[in-house]
Order: sequence, then structure tokens, then C-alpha cells
Amino acid sequence: MDKDTAKDIKILAIESSCDETAAAVVRNGREVLSNIIYSQIALHTEYGGVVPEIASRKHIEKINKVIDSALKEAGTTLQDIDAIAVTYGPGLVGALLVGVSAAKAMAFATNKPLVGVHHIEGHISANYIENLNLEPPFMCLVVSGGHTHLVNVEDYGKYTILGKTRDDAAGEAFDKVARAIGLGYPGGPKIDRVAKEGNPDAIAFPRAKVENGEYDFSFSGLKSAVLNYLNQCEMKGEEIVVPDVAASFQKAVVDVLVDHSMDAVKRYGAKKFAIAGGVASNSSLRKAFEERCAKEKIEFYHPSPMYCTDNAAMIGVAGYYEFLAGTRHGYDLNAIPQLKLGER
Repeated sequence: MDKDTAKDIKILAIESSCDETAAAVVRNGREVLSNIIYSQIALHTEYGGVVPEIASRKHIEKINKVIDSALKEAGTTLQDIDAIAVTYGPGLVGALLVGVSAAKAMAFATNKPLVGVHHIEGHISANYIENLNLEPPFMCLVVSGGHTHLVNVEDYGKYTILGKTRDDAAGEAFDKVARAIGLGYPGGPKIDRVAKEGNPDAIAFPRAKVENGEYDFSFSGLKSAVLNYLNQCEMKGEEIVVPDVAASFQKAVVDVLVDHSMDAVKRYGAKKFAIAGGVASNSSLRKAFEERCAKEKIEFYHPSPMYCTDNAAMIGVAGYYEFLAGTRHGYDLNAIPQLKLGER
């Protein structure tokens, strides 16, 4: 479908892969008419992380209200929607099923096309919302609580994974270290804030290189190094300076993410680079990429923080381009918690 025939296409999008219940209406793949998010962070904070059963139950409770609010804020109705897009993986299976079931029910009731969207594709597509001049090809680093992927975006809906984490995702490492130094959940924003008061060179934490995986990542060793440092301080009766630990840990993560990404940019001759996912809102990571991309004369893109964390607007954008490409799913669409990027 060419651009002339793609005018005023409205996508109703649903996202429920983890602990945000979200719905949005997106027009023509770039204009967000509404983006409603119900966050469960407060519910899961006392447990130190997301509890899947609680997340699923809360999605069931909130999904219809969130969808109604998204349609109302967009000033539209289901009859005006051209297609319904929904995240169907990866994610927590119970949480995914809530969104997928709601989307299938609405598609059946209104006879509208159903478009399943990959969660990581949604994060990548978040960059299109505010960067209207951004078009493929470009390289993108997706960093979140569950994913660390370095992706070559060859075209809309066409991706090659160059590297990914072999163990903990970057965001997962942030959460675990934050818990260990007493900051609590969610770890990413709290470490980012506390690290501003610390010395990033105070502690020499390791930067992992993965054998037989030039662009792959590993953060479990770094997490263990932080825990070992904390244990040694306690055993020796030495003071633990939390801001220094946070800043040194954060720098170790940022250094690896930036170095791997920039090595790949050079190898593949990319002229544009983007970041996405919850950790992409980390101020230290953004600054480091801004500086390196400026030095290498690479165009740098990133979403606003509200589009970095899980939201439905990004699913609506990805759904729009999938819709143009002819992607349609039947009522047998199911949640796939381990869905790989590029799978249909």
C-alpha cells in the first residue's frame, strides 16, 4: 500500500505484556491521538519485582476501562478504527492473554482486522512517534527489564538481531543491584538518580566480553561482582558508599552497551542509531550515546521517557506498518511468551 492510500488509518492498540495495562489510538503510524497507561508499579514494589499472578488479575480488572478511555480521549469510536493491534509476545503469558483476548473479542464483534505485534518491534517503533524524519535503515539498541537486543532495522517490520544478552537483561541487572544496595524496586530510575551523587570511577567493576558473540551482552558477572564487593565491605567492616556503588555499576553497564553498539555501527556502516526500552530513559546512557554518536557523526534518536517504558502507542505505530504490509491474524492468535523478533 503506498502512502497516498494510507491516509487517515487509525489503529487501536493494546499492550499488556508485563505490568502496564495500556491502550492507544494512533493515526497514520506517527500521530498519537491517545495513550492511556495504567501502571502496576505500586502494587509490585512491596514484592521487589513483578508478580505474574497479580499482574494478570489487575490487567483483567483494568483492560476495558483503559480501552474505553483511549477511544474517548482520541475522540473516536470502534467503528472508526481501521484495525486492532495487540502485543502477543514476548512477555508474561497470563498478562499477554488478557490483551490478546480483549483484542480478539473486539475484532470479532466489529469485523475489524486483527494485527498481532511483537513487543520489541513496538519498542523500536516508539522512535517513529517524535522523530518524524526517521525511516529505516538504522540500528537500534533495545534495553529494558526483560530484553537487551542490538537490532539492525533493515525496513519496517524487517529486522536482524546482531546481539542480545546471554543472561540478565540490563534492566534486570539494575533491579537486582538496586535491591542489593537498599534502593528497592524499580531499580533503574532509582540507580539513575542516586548515581548522580556518586563517583563512577570509585569501584572497578568488570566489563564482560562474550566469547563467540561479538555483539552479545552478559550482565550476570557484573551483578555478582557488585554483590561480592558488598559482602567484602561487610566482612571487613568497611563503609558502603551507595552513590559510588550505583554510579560505578551504572558506568560499567553503560560502557558495555555503548562500546558494543558503536562497534556494530562501524562494522555495518550505519548512519543512524536509536535506543529504545525502559533503560533508554537512563540519563547517563543517553548522554554517553549522544557524545559518541556526535563524535562518530552518527544521527542519534531516542523516544521521550513516556514512550520508553511499556505503552500502547508504540504498539499502534508498529501495528500500522504491519497493517500496511498486509499482516493479519485470525481468531486463533495466541500469546507467545518467548516469541522471537521476526517470527510471525
